[in-house]
Amino acid sequence: MKILIVEDEKDMQQALCYGMRKSGYAVDAADNGQDAVELCEYNDYDLVILDLNLPGMDGLNVLKHIRDKNLPAKVLILSARCDISDKIEGLDGGASDYMTKPFHFKELEARVRVLLRRTFIQNEAALSRGGLYLDTNKKQASFKGMPIELSMREFSILEYLMMNMGRPVSAEELLEHVCDSEADPFSNQIKVYISTIRRKLAAFSDENIIKNIRGAGYVINKEDAEC
Repeated sequence: MKILIVEDEKDMQQALCYGMRKSGYAVDAADNGQDAVELCEYNDYDLVILDLNLPGMDGLNVLKHIRDKNLPAKVLILSARCDISDKIEGLDGGASDYMTKPFHFKELEARVRVLLRRTFIQNEAALSRGGLYLDTNKKQASFKGMPIELSMREFSILEYLMMNMGRPVSAEELLEHVCDSEADPFSNQIKVYISTIRRKLAAFSDENIIKNIRGAGYVINKEDAEC
């Protein structure tokens, strides 16, 4: 999943980016409201973590822009503003959640997971089909109880395909949602990742779980759930 972190305090921004990337998310960052708005218009983010006290454009105006443009990203406000009136204004303005600083990163991480599950109409922390099982909290994959060793990026790709089970997902869409914006859109890195994931899954199952749909991308079919 792809996250935009909007935070003007440099140390805080770097810490958030490091923590979210370590948790397996693709992360972009902005330190002011105008850049945040431009990034949101250009990229398809799954979640925006938004500070309110920003130079130039205030965070609430960034939120208003996202909602006025009907952009699909969930917005989690992370701010030092702790008055109930600020929380109400943020939530009424279209924020999906509101956390105050100081905060515990583990709690932030948990709220991010909940919001992303809500984005994909996923109520449980686990994704499964046949013998394949993904624990989206622990970022662990297994097949019929046997662990599958995946890198964070490989897990993110498999997770995204399973969240969109039954729908072909293009390489461009995968690149948009699981890689940072600095990734080369003309590279074949998604193809390489898919090949590696298939090889690892083949050690546990003879089924070709990730299928190619010519001209459309990759799909994990719901009807293949029984293995």
